[in-house]
Amino acid sequence: MPRNNPLVLAIAGFGTVGSGLLKVIKENREAILARTGREIVVKSVLVRDLSKPRAADLPEGTILTDDPKVLVNDPEVDVLVELIGGIAAAKTLIADAIKAGKHIVTANKALLAEDGHDLFALAEEHNVHLTYEASVCGAIPILDSLKQNLAGNQVQSLVGILNGTANYILSEMTTKQLDFDTALKAAQELGFAEADPTLDIEGFDAAHKLCLLTRLAFGVEYPFKDLPVVGVSKIHPKDIEFAREFGYRVKLLGQVRNVDGKIEAGVFPMLVHHTLLIARVGGAYNAVRLEGNACGPIFMHGQGAGDLATASAVMGDILTIARGANPNNTGYVKQVPPLADILAPEDATSKYYFRVMVKDVPGVLRDLAGSLAEEDISIAQAIQKDGTETTAAVVFLTHEARAEAVHKAVEGMKEKGLVLEEPVFYRIL
Repeated sequence: MPRNNPLVLAIAGFGTVGSGLLKVIKENREAILARTGREIVVKSVLVRDLSKPRAADLPEGTILTDDPKVLVNDPEVDVLVELIGGIAAAKTLIADAIKAGKHIVTANKALLAEDGHDLFALAEEHNVHLTYEASVCGAIPILDSLKQNLAGNQVQSLVGILNGTANYILSEMTTKQLDFDTALKAAQELGFAEADPTLDIEGFDAAHKLCLLTRLAFGVEYPFKDLPVVGVSKIHPKDIEFAREFGYRVKLLGQVRNVDGKIEAGVFPMLVHHTLLIARVGGAYNAVRLEGNACGPIFMHGQGAGDLATASAVMGDILTIARGANPNNTGYVKQVPPLADILAPEDATSKYYFRVMVKDVPGVLRDLAGSLAEEDISIAQAIQKDGTETTAAVVFLTHEARAEAVHKAVEGMKEKGLVLEEPVFYRIL
């Protein structure tokens, strides 16, 4: 592509992000020209329903179509911007566009996390860009940072608030003492949560993003189906309150780290000490903290979703292509990385928070401590909170313990008849 020619786009999907992208292209035209020397032209937009009213007007001359072939077969189109979501249809569209020699910009984390191998290999075969900055953390430029500026590091650990919906819900539960259902309803009314919020509140959206971050940070594939995932739908206001008494906040975190050459990763609700920056990230914002052997700790914070925030990330990828950069789709020479040497989830170690509802009788704390001691788990702090006249909540924090030992200790408490309901336990960052 001659650098002085316009860069011609075809956009698949004209929802929130697609409308935001058109707005950014129009409003930032002069800045784009100054940075690339090229106009950005949107030639066609793919939609499912041609009769549906649109939130934004198309640029003059832009074609609105419901036929994917119009985008794929047009020789003037340089870049396909995929914003339709889903897996099967999006994969077919992207693959056809790559075979037609078009560069790809996508925000589709589910597709790339669950089924991206073939597309990365195909992009390498055709020497085209397959870029996806908008798929993780919205406007935060974490993916390009891992591929470029931090590429000289050995990343040791990465942890992040990767889903704004879950973070908004937990923030509301923390600051307003709401229960989960009330906080979820508020998130839906504000447009932070979908009518079916399962992907967000059960941790799957964050898990998709963590798979992509793991690829870029460690150069290995951690299969999505093998990733441990726990969501926030069962978090009780009591645990948020008790965590605060110990100086912690409850956050849904995606975490990956190198443990003696093995990769440990997962998405979990975790207690984070209030002195850490990531504990202070409120509302629908995202944040990522990583540590490299050369750069040390780095913290990024910003809007994780929304029309303009996501369009900003999409635009960054488009400008990379407009400048004529060579494809650097995975950050590594191998476009399809090797499988990770995975640390078995039961061998993962962490400090833990426990809340156990018990009969308020003499010796109960001793017996609970005994169940932990049987699994070599030691208590760091403990408090007993009043429940009813005959019950109490025993809350304690532990030193480092193996996940398998924690589960065995819980089963031991239940078998001995020490608990009145299912014990609650969360990791501590």
